[in-house]
Amino acid sequence: MTHWLFKSEPDAFGIDDLAARPDKTEPWDGIRNYQVRNMLRDDARPGDPLLFYHSNCKVPGVVGIAEIVSPPRPDPTAFDPEAKYFDPKSDPEKPRWYLVDVRYVRHLKRTIPLAELKQYADGPLEGLPLVRKGNRLSIMPLTQEQWDFILGLE
Repeated sequence: MTHWLFKSEPDAFGIDDLAARPDKTEPWDGIRNYQVRNMLRDDARPGDPLLFYHSNCKVPGVVGIAEIVSPPRPDPTAFDPEAKYFDPKSDPEKPRWYLVDVRYVRHLKRTIPLAELKQYADGPLEGLPLVRKGNRLSIMPLTQEQWDFILGLE
């Protein structure tokens, strides 16, 4: 099992949106970064837990917990010319982009802000891309220790 952190802008799709979906489940589509695609396609599995992170907002930080509930599969938005994430070079026979379904588990008792997490960049969160300068990944794996530490801040 891999632990994950998934980032989303709350104005586009936040933890409240996931909690309001039927079955509290939603496809995590629109991944258009090859490194993230590879992690999702090759390593994400049903049952993997994830921290839901709000980015590009007043107080970016970890806001909740969700879980992956489907195996990776081709992202159909890549093939739909009307979709926001359409990719004309993606071919259904050789898909370029993948997604998984995620299900809401719970909100955290409080938002754990990025500024607080960065205080531990040279300690328990060393090696976590989120606390490194210049990190742009929207999905990243966490070690069990990083997962436990972050939830311990709750």
